[in-house]
Amino acid sequence: MDISFFTGVNPSVLKQVTSISNKYTKGMTVHTQGDTCKSTDIVLSGGLVAYALSQNGSENVIFEFQKNSVIGANLLFGNANHYPMNIYCTEDSELLHINKSDVELLLHDHQFTINFIKSISLNSQGMNKKITIYKQKTLRENLIDYFNALSTEQNSKIITLSVSKKQLADYFGVQRPSLFRELKQMKDEGLIKIDNRQIKILD
Repeated sequence: MDISFFTGVNPSVLKQVTSISNKYTKGMTVHTQGDTCKSTDIVLSGGLVAYALSQNGSENVIFEFQKNSVIGANLLFGNANHYPMNIYCTEDSELLHINKSDVELLLHDHQFTINFIKSISLNSQGMNKKITIYKQKTLRENLIDYFNALSTEQNSKIITLSVSKKQLADYFGVQRPSLFRELKQMKDEGLIKIDNRQIKILD
């Protein structure tokens, strides 16, 4: 299997594993909050998000999953092994599901164990980063950081958002009017120009 999660794992061990690959369409919920985690899932293609509903009804996007991301590794062997959030597809996706007994088999392989621990660590770091964003920065500061990161990634001061403004509001855990108001203020102050999903960074 050409999957980074299995890099270095003994092929003879992999042959003993039964995995199921499922395709999901954009908007489908893969795991619902409260469901028992029964497998470790690897994203083969597409994108997903884990979100929680706030009291005002908005979606707070806590984590994003892209190709080669691992879902459920941190829950599978815990006592409280229930999904704390909903996980749904932001685009058509394909996931490889490995059930608990097969993960236990794979954990006898040293390299798989290292890969498994790394995936848990990466998820924890991503979660900690999101918590830091919520606690320490204003919406404008978060937007500036987000736009600058996209600018570096796209190598241009004119960036294209890969998500809708609603999804962007959900990502930062704010209502759409709050996001639109902040974007308008940034535009009025000459910091950015906005053309639908295209944003030009001026400052």
